[in-house]
Amino acid sequence: NDLFPKDFVSFFNGRDVEYLKAPSDAVRVSLFGDAANLELVYTPRFYPDRFVSGERLSYYNPALGRVAGDDAVISPSVPDEWFTDDELAARLYRNVGAWELAAYTYRGFWKSPRGLGPAGGFVFPELSVHGASLRGPAAGGIVSAEIAYYDSREDRAGTDPRVPNSEWRTLIGFEREMLPEFTVGAQYYTETSDDFEALRAALPPGADAGARIRHTLTMRLTKLAMNQRLTLSAFNFWSPNVDDGHLRLKAGYKLTDAWRVEGGANVFYGADNDSFFGQFQDNSNIFFAVRRGF
Repeated sequence: NDLFPKDFVSFFNGRDVEYLKAPSDAVRVSLFGDAANLELVYTPRFYPDRFVSGERLSYYNPALGRVAGDDAVISPSVPDEWFTDDELAARLYRNVGAWELAAYTYRGFWKSPRGLGPAGGFVFPELSVHGASLRGPAAGGIVSAEIAYYDSREDRAGTDPRVPNSEWRTLIGFEREMLPEFTVGAQYYTETSDDFEALRAALPPGADAGARIRHTLTMRLTKLAMNQRLTLSAFNFWSPNVDDGHLRLKAGYKLTDAWRVEGGANVFYGADNDSFFGQFQDNSNIFFAVRRGF
């Protein structure tokens, strides 16, 4: 349900997770009431994801039928008219005991260029999203669950292969401190095409529609040591039905209150080079950083 722009290039290159959310200019209004609270965010001009385009990381180009990089950089047509190509997001939420319940809605565009225009260039089709979530304590840890319907407004029938299919997305997660200063978090995430049969029927003969449902399991292990000056983490994404994944390893040491050193690796793997993580296998990397807070 988080439809604010993401910087995937930053994340896949090893920068801190806090930089995964890209900046955008927006107006945010919060209203608080006895029954529920409401947050509204209005973005007067569309901000897309900082997606993998071939400039820094290679990707699978379906038009070429191969992995491409700076020889085929994606330069999509971005909606950029102020107050016309705008975005509106809202969250209605309240606490019931120790649980937080929320409902979401969004109206804007697909955040990455998943559509094709009449001339064949990549575009950002119109999108609306409606969803809900809950989060609270259970079994000695924190349980979270989300569901969202991605309404691809330009092709609600699912018969246009140039426009992404509408989708149902679900997420269930659990996090718990298993040992002192050792936390384990796990999630199960799915993306399900809403009109998969219509999409498959509309594709040219021999074209691959992919999987109707993408399952992704993630696990994150975090260990603090040396009076919490040392942080070790391993984060793995794995899709059992698509057979691809992404392993992110990281170690950080706090030298002083101002200085911190970090290092780690991003390892991408997959059976095929046209799957989400499989296409990035040539982008596996190690990274190192020195950070100063002031």
